[in-house]
Order: sequence, then structure tokens, then C-alpha cells
Amino acid sequence: MDYPQEHIKPYGKDGKKREQVEEMFNNIAPAYDKLNHTLSMGIDRSWRRKAINELRPFHPRRMMDVATGTGDFAILACRELQPDSLIGTDISEGMMEVGREKVRQALLSEKISFAREDCTSLSFADGSFDAVTVAFGIRNFEELDKGIAEMCRVLTPGGHMVILELSTPDRFPMKQLFTIYSKVVIPLVGKFISKDHSAYTYLPQSIHAFPQGEVMQEVIRKAGFSEVSFERLTFGICTLYIAKK
Repeated sequence: MDYPQEHIKPYGKDGKKREQVEEMFNNIAPAYDKLNHTLSMGIDRSWRRKAINELRPFHPRRMMDVATGTGDFAILACRELQPDSLIGTDISEGMMEVGREKVRQALLSEKISFAREDCTSLSFADGSFDAVTVAFGIRNFEELDKGIAEMCRVLTPGGHMVILELSTPDRFPMKQLFTIYSKVVIPLVGKFISKDHSAYTYLPQSIHAFPQGEVMQEVIRKAGFSEVSFERLTFGICTLYIAKK
């Protein structure tokens, strides 16, 4: 199926979304962490912790963090869940290079590794992981159905997928406040800190276009998952999806 956000690209209409997203994240990698925490006012840390807590009862031994970026989620998941191994995958080497340094400083290099992977065509064998996570990266997928189906394929039967993604609140007054914040504040702060205006104009556009709530729940179910549920966090600014293979 075709989804609106698949056609929203950081740098205009020409070229593939995947290539433009890779270029964008390579451009903003050095400023990414500062931007993330500034724009979310630090709330993103509590969202990550909540997502990781959903996996705690299942004690996953082998984990993959898709669209891992600079590795914040991977590091927290490794500390909290103590898996045997965790691999962070991404298309941006610039982001993962920042992540590798953070992992070295956290003394977690023996457990956490990074690999450049296309989420729609993962190189791992069927059933390679007990848990797969995506934090704030799934709206950048060029082919959403393929990406989720691939995550399902590499999960062991009974394994779990957890997705965190920004979403648009649908109730007054948060809906109106978020519209102002996303259209004015995000591009302004993004341009100031990262010097890449396109990246933070793209961000709110991709959030608005991404399938949310019940629609996204059905997308996940169609990709081969069962027991799919979701929870809106912080007045609907973020949504947590949990699914079992």
C-alpha cells in the first residue's frame, strides 16, 4: 500500500526518499542529540524508558534497534534489559559514527554493535532476534509495509516489536498548540542548531502525514503481527505501538 509520508522527502521531489533521508541524517548527525532533547524538552527520555519497560517481562536475549541513529535507545535498552547482544541498524553512517563513540564511552562495545542496513531488505536470517525496536525512525521508511514485514521476518516466533513515533494530537488545545509548535518552533530551532533548514521542515510534515493510531495498528497487523496494541503518550504527541509475532 502507498502511504502519504513515503512521498515526503527532505530535499524536494527528485531522487529516492531513502537517499535523501540518508543525506539529511549525515548532515545533522553532529547536532542531532542536542536538537532531539531541545525540541522534546527532554520528554523523549521518559518515552524511551516506557517503551523499554514493555519488553522487560520477555527478557529478550538478542535485540535489534532499527533506525538506531546515534544509539540513545540502543544504549538505554542494553542497560535496562541486559540482552546478550544488541545490534543497531541505520542507513546513515554519520549518525552511527556518533553512536559508536557513545557506546565506547558507555563501555558497552562488547554488547552493542552497529551495521548499515536498509530496513526494507535486512541481511539477517529469519528468526534472528527476540525483540526489534524502532524509536522515532519509522516515518522515514520509504516503504512502510516492506519495512515492518522485514522486522517481522527477522523476529523469532513469539518475539516482540516495539515502535515509538511522534504523532499529532487530535484534541483541543494540544492539537492547536502542536500545530504552532511544529510549523514555527521546530523549523526555527532546527535551522539554528543544525544549519539544515530542510531537515526540520521535513520533520513536522512527515509526522502529520504518517498513519497513526488504529490505522497504524492495522498496518502492523497486515505485516504479520498479532496482539497489536498502541498507547498515546503526553496528550498524543507520541504513540507507542507493541506487537507480537
